[in-house]
Amino acid sequence: MASGAIFSSLRRRRSPTLEAFLAPVDLSDVALVQTLVTVVNELVCCFSKRSFFFQRKNTRSLVRKIEVFQVLLEYLNDSGSCSGSGFPPTALLCLKELYLLLYRSKILLDYCAQSSKLWLLLQNHSISGHFHDLNQEISTLLDVFPVKDVGLSKDVREQVELLLKQSRRAKLFIDMEDDALRIRFFSFLDEFENGRIPDSAELRSFYVDKLQVIDAASCRTEIEALEEQIVNHEGDIEPTISVLKGFVAMTRYCRFLIFGFEEDELDLENGSQKKNPKKGLITQEIADTFLTVPKDFCCPISLDLMRDPVIISTGQTYDRSSISRWMDEGHTTCPKTGQTLAHTRLVPNRALRNLIVQWCSAHGIPLDPPEVMDAMGEAFASACPTKAALGANRATANLLIQQLANGSQSGKTIAAREIRLLAKTGRENRAFLAEAGAIPYLRNLLASPSSVAQENSVTALLNLSIYDKNKSRIMDETGCLGSIVAVLRFGHTTEARENAAATLFSLSAVHDYKKIIADETGAVEALAGLLQDGTPRGKKDAVTALFNLSTHTENCVRMIEAGAVTALVEALGNEGVAEEAAGALALIVRQPFGAKAVVSQDEAVAGLIGMMRCGTPRGKENAVAALLELCRSGGSAATERVVKAPALAGLLQTLLFTGTKRARRKAASLARVFQRCENASLHYGGLGVGYAYASNSAQTRDSSFVSGDVSVPMSISVPVL
Repeated sequence: MASGAIFSSLRRRRSPTLEAFLAPVDLSDVALVQTLVTVVNELVCCFSKRSFFFQRKNTRSLVRKIEVFQVLLEYLNDSGSCSGSGFPPTALLCLKELYLLLYRSKILLDYCAQSSKLWLLLQNHSISGHFHDLNQEISTLLDVFPVKDVGLSKDVREQVELLLKQSRRAKLFIDMEDDALRIRFFSFLDEFENGRIPDSAELRSFYVDKLQVIDAASCRTEIEALEEQIVNHEGDIEPTISVLKGFVAMTRYCRFLIFGFEEDELDLENGSQKKNPKKGLITQEIADTFLTVPKDFCCPISLDLMRDPVIISTGQTYDRSSISRWMDEGHTTCPKTGQTLAHTRLVPNRALRNLIVQWCSAHGIPLDPPEVMDAMGEAFASACPTKAALGANRATANLLIQQLANGSQSGKTIAAREIRLLAKTGRENRAFLAEAGAIPYLRNLLASPSSVAQENSVTALLNLSIYDKNKSRIMDETGCLGSIVAVLRFGHTTEARENAAATLFSLSAVHDYKKIIADETGAVEALAGLLQDGTPRGKKDAVTALFNLSTHTENCVRMIEAGAVTALVEALGNEGVAEEAAGALALIVRQPFGAKAVVSQDEAVAGLIGMMRCGTPRGKENAVAALLELCRSGGSAATERVVKAPALAGLLQTLLFTGTKRARRKAASLARVFQRCENASLHYGGLGVGYAYASNSAQTRDSSFVSGDVSVPMSISVPVL
């Protein structure tokens, strides 16, 4: 009989829990039959005249079987066979199983109708097996169904019995023509694996003539579908991630080899448009019957439908945004069980996410993709590069750079976009793109009047800069740094300016470049402006770049003159960037003129005190470090201002016992500074036990404060267009 796990290997088409789709047991016989009639009619209407590119025989056979069930159900509904005494228990059980079987059929037919051609080709054997499994389910159901006890007419009964005989005799069918295409597809990959580029005429014949991939848009759809399979890949599914990466690389190469660089579907001025969501096959009338959100789909913290479910170390699942906020607040236990977390790593629960997506699709509920999908895709795509994938990507890179050198303006824009995407996926790609000469051409595009060209080129440089050797290539390219700063200051789009800031952050990871970047005209001013007026992501890019620059002692004066200190002090009140801002200020105040500049800001001390009260553990650590260095370097005036800050005594005492190891050390040192201050005992008599603890347990005065004493996450986000 039918199982509740509907085609587990069809990852993006799994069904939700049975409570969402199986007819409730309290439905009357009449209501169950009517529901089945509605479902089977819709299936026949949707698929009886549809043409399938692959699995043609299997899909036609399944649709014909569904049409026989349509005849059976319409007869039961019209004849009133289910009224009066009702169905025999066995018949009722079979009809409930038939509901699930029809949904399984809908899943498989919809999968074959909507999936990409290349993916269906790769899954030819597996999908054929699913059709055979369904046929076995039909045979089992009809074996059990009491045909003689439900009062069928002779012609209907004969059709059902004929269907049973056909189902019993049916064998696994694999289309040999489809399988020959699959084998040919693998042969092209083998040629790349062996260091040869396949013949262009044969590639064109395969993609255009055999697969009917007739333009750049349809080819891009195929590429994106394969990339989605990489993101959602599960270990027991063939082909492996490495093989899929090779197919993606090969198809991307063919996209430019066969169709060139002109794309009708690409809106070069406004960007791509979002696709309309597809309407589910289950009617709204049926979907409205099951509007209660399954309990397992709701986050235990927010009680809302989870958008991005993740698993924590205790095995519990939460929505990423909720559990991340919980951890950022300093909690180290599981909200549901109270267990101490062994680690803070969040593992995506893709199985549950797929169920939620399917449930939302069936009920017409919009569900935005999780923000971390891009990061997941990068993690998967950057793993296990194969010789075939590298060979295809190298061939593609040569085509792209030729287009950057000699193509039209629109062609250059498309080439920059593809380099941007190619540079996301692995160190090897970033290396040979730069070696092939991409950086000078991308630098030229930074000054393009096209907003899309500028945005793609600066983001491509950002992605290339992640590879350490490329940092020197970018910095050594004449005028490249100045062009990046110009985009930061005057870029056409917000994303271009943000990615320019992220590029400066990436480049400033090399110590020797920090001073060069800070001295570039307008760089620090633009970063300060972005920190003050940018989007949340822009503020994050700007503050991390400023933090990197502040680790170079010679940049302190430049940052003060450029207004960076003012921007950093203001950022202390912004939860999203306060931690990094406090870290940068802790570095700046190590120098007397830096401390003077910070203490002159009216809100500086109050902002740091606020961080100690409400910040993250790292934020509190950075805040107390900044206050300590302010006292050491700012002289008596700065020390007095810190000492007179209200509520500091209680916050220090709390931090001495509950802070991180580094925070406790800094708090103890700050307590000793206060003890040496004139009148400290009068003003802070309430500190009592805290001072005693500091004196007895702290180490000697911490006078070697360096950038390593400031805890700031050092990561950049590689965006996807």
